[in-house]
Amino acid sequence: MAYPLTLHPEVASALAERRPVVALESTVITHGLPYPDNLVTAGAIEAAVRDGGATPATIAIIRGRVRLGLTAEELDYLATRPTAAVRKCSRRDLPLALAREEDGATTVAGTMIIAHLAGIELFATGGIGGVHRGHPFDVSADLTELGRTPVTVVCSGAKSILDLPLTLEVLETNGVPVIGYGTDELPAFFARASGLPVTVRLDSPAEVAAVIRARQTLSLKSGLLVTVPAPETEALDAVEAEIAIAQATREADEQGIHGPEATPWLLGRLVELTGGGSLQANTALLRHNGRVAGQIAAALVGHQPDPAAAPPA
Repeated sequence: MAYPLTLHPEVASALAERRPVVALESTVITHGLPYPDNLVTAGAIEAAVRDGGATPATIAIIRGRVRLGLTAEELDYLATRPTAAVRKCSRRDLPLALAREEDGATTVAGTMIIAHLAGIELFATGGIGGVHRGHPFDVSADLTELGRTPVTVVCSGAKSILDLPLTLEVLETNGVPVIGYGTDELPAFFARASGLPVTVRLDSPAEVAAVIRARQTLSLKSGLLVTVPAPETEALDAVEAEIAIAQATREADEQGIHGPEATPWLLGRLVELTGGGSLQANTALLRHNGRVAGQIAAALVGHQPDPAAAPPA
């Protein structure tokens, strides 16, 4: 049985005409944010990609059909579905959702796979998964996928609830360059800096596009990670964020919350501990990353980048 990709007409047209396209994940809609924040944020991210000069392609599985680009009705459908009714789809889960005709929301890894199948190079998200604090054998499939799927992921680093030094080590092992977009340090998701060095700093969409072309020329099968600091006005203070993360992590360990349940629980607890500050930072960086990804996608296909694209010095 064939499981073809179903492309929104706008996405299909953009790909056929070699215009810039940016893939977007769907777990932020179904598992990341509550309704109606999830629906509003999904629309805002798509708008940000358009502002950057590209066509957004939100990826999801609806009743067993892989969809690239969602209608307003489909976005609303996913946003209002009970979380338990939607399979969170990484590499291992994609065939299950398709064969069982389920609804599925794609993670970073799942989105990378489908984007690559469709010929989409750029993918924007909030933060990737990584190595969990205190549980070094709990490693996200996102890191493995970055090592074997040639897609450029624009994000604000790994989620700061994770072990960032170990996450960088795994990325290095998998041959994934970590690009700091306008920064010499790895962003710490909610906070703008982690104190950890990136592989290289680049300051414009054109510079990132040049690296993507070089990787394509070499036919390397690994991805690129472009890390963008959260907007300064909405980012959390690094010290305050770390205090809240340490408390949330301790509480999760005390309650025996590990594995797939850990990340959504920790992110939800951080919203409480930061008085909503982490949620504000999260939605702001999602929009910002979408715009930056749109600008890089435009530069990659030869469109003139927006003069405002370069990050602040």
